[in-house]
Amino acid sequence: MAETFPEIREAVRKLCGRFPGAYWRELDRERAYPTAFVQALTEAGFLSVLIPEEYGGSGLGLGAATAVLEEIHRSGCNGGACHAQMYTMGTVLRHGSPAQKDAYLPKIASGELRLQAFGVTEPDAGTDTTRITTFARRDGDDYVVNGRKLWISRAEHSDLMVLLCRTSPRDEAKTSAGMSVLLVDLREAVAKGLTIRPVRTMLNHATTELFFEDLRVPVGSLVGEEGKGFRYILDGMNAERILIASECIGDAKFFIDRASAYAKDREVFGRPIGENQGVQFPIARAYVQMTAASHMVDHAAALFEAGKPCGTEANMAKLTASEASWYAADMCLQTHGGFGFAEEYDIERKFRETRLYQVAPISTNLILSHVATHVLDLPKSF
Repeated sequence: MAETFPEIREAVRKLCGRFPGAYWRELDRERAYPTAFVQALTEAGFLSVLIPEEYGGSGLGLGAATAVLEEIHRSGCNGGACHAQMYTMGTVLRHGSPAQKDAYLPKIASGELRLQAFGVTEPDAGTDTTRITTFARRDGDDYVVNGRKLWISRAEHSDLMVLLCRTSPRDEAKTSAGMSVLLVDLREAVAKGLTIRPVRTMLNHATTELFFEDLRVPVGSLVGEEGKGFRYILDGMNAERILIASECIGDAKFFIDRASAYAKDREVFGRPIGENQGVQFPIARAYVQMTAASHMVDHAAALFEAGKPCGTEANMAKLTASEASWYAADMCLQTHGGFGFAEEYDIERKFRETRLYQVAPISTNLILSHVATHVLDLPKSF
């Protein structure tokens, strides 16, 4: 049976209690970054749970990280402002040089440095990562980077970014070859070849578009070996999908908690609306779907921690959890009726936030395609 980490969950709930709905609503109106919340999580050590103790972290496994993010979301908060630090850090930990680990991991663990930006997606490549065109050309002791990235979250609020780019042209025979990972210091890059443009979306996610024009990045910033970056990124993507899935479980629990409480208290026609099967059955179904998805998340996290192949399980965890959270969100809004649309209930905010997860970090259709071709041996459709 998967470890549940009750002490971690209780501590996270207590911390989140300091950041109620009013805090998030104000940030939403201003499209502001939750600096105080991220600082509190950092100081409590929750963002460094995956960093080994020798570098100042807790040295725990992915299961502990899923517990942290699930409770953040169940409490009505949002981990999107900082969750990338957990899975992008793994790229440095697993594939970085000893010098890179010594230089960055202790400062990331302490909060002195933020590693929260993950530069992969491009406007013309989308989820077909092998078609990225951002290119890093070697020039002496530097790489010279040119290109464009889109839907990059937190670039304005991060010190470092893990950047995937091409270091050799795309080879049709080996499409995933020729990509490399650079650890870019955003503090030095801005105005020296990097332009960050905010992209306003339906939720407060600090989304940006990045433009690279002859940005010089030291060769020492290369993570691992040149040309093998795609494999490094895939490692991080499995962790990302499992962690995002845990956030969806937290969202689903938030919606189920709110809907259940409201259905018991709200009276129409002289009795609680929760007595009506038309109200209680959708809440019960949301609970069933959330519970099933939660087991899938635990299974995928256990495989990841054991170092076993978990690409399919990570994808399935993300799909089932994101669909469970979206069903729960719709159910909760319907249960609240008109009050669900009022900002003060926080339902509409969380409704918008959880809708993202069927699109990002990978769309539902891409997951279904993966299962169809990699598990069921069906012919590829692209």
